[in-house]
Parts: sequence; structure tokens; C-alpha cells
Amino acid sequence: MGKCLIHSGGMITDQNIVWDHMAEQDIFCESMADAAMTVHQMFGDKIAYVNMMCNLSVDCDCCAVAEDPCMADIGILSSLDPVALDKACMDLIYSSNDPGRDHFIERVESLHGSHTIDAAADLGFGTKEYELIKM
Repeated sequence: MGKCLIHSGGMITDQNIVWDHMAEQDIFCESMADAAMTVHQMFGDKIAYVNMMCNLSVDCDCCAVAEDPCMADIGILSSLDPVALDKACMDLIYSSNDPGRDHFIERVESLHGSHTIDAAADLGFGTKEYELIKM
């Protein structure tokens, strides 16, 4: 049975309470894929995806105290298929010989980051197959 966290005083300000009641990591990754599918379905063929592979850091852009970038810029990728795009980005990181690559991959794997790509492909709004065209 799922747990619901209710705080009668409004917003929860103790981060430990929030972190202690987070979903399992794979469930979180699957919910991100599901949310992305909703956006993809909303805009249909009126959306294009662009990933900026610049200043690659192991922390999210939204992190208040993000770690400094650990990998050199790889480039800018775009696609009409968000799953293929993210898969191509991860493949470029895995095939990189950048000194920060192992640190980056360690963080992604420790958080099951590629599970989001797998879940999105399983939902059927993209494919992990792609052709990389360099310009």
C-alpha cells in the first residue's frame, strides 16, 4: 500500500522528511518517462527535442549546489524522437575518452539514469534505435 505524507501546516520545510518518503529510484525514473510521454503526446508532431551536451556535470541543472562540470563539451544534438536523442547522448558519453567520463557514468548508473530511457521506450513514444548524423 502506498504512503501519503500530509502536513497540516502547509508546505513541508524539513528536507529530511521529504527525502525519507521518496519513491524508489526506478519508480521515480519511470514516472519521469511517463511525464515526458504526456508532454510528447500533447504536442505530437509540433515538437522537436534539443540536448545541449555542454558543461556536463553529474548534478542536475536544478541543483542548488551543483558540482562543477566534469566532462568537456560534446556538442548539440537534436531529434524528433526524444528517446533516440537521450540514448544517443548517453552512447556518446559511454564512448568518450574524456577524463571525467567514469565519474559521470558512475553517477548515472548509481541512480539508474538509463532506466528512464528504457521506460520511455517501453511506453512506446520513441525508440532507442537512431542514426547519428554529424554536421
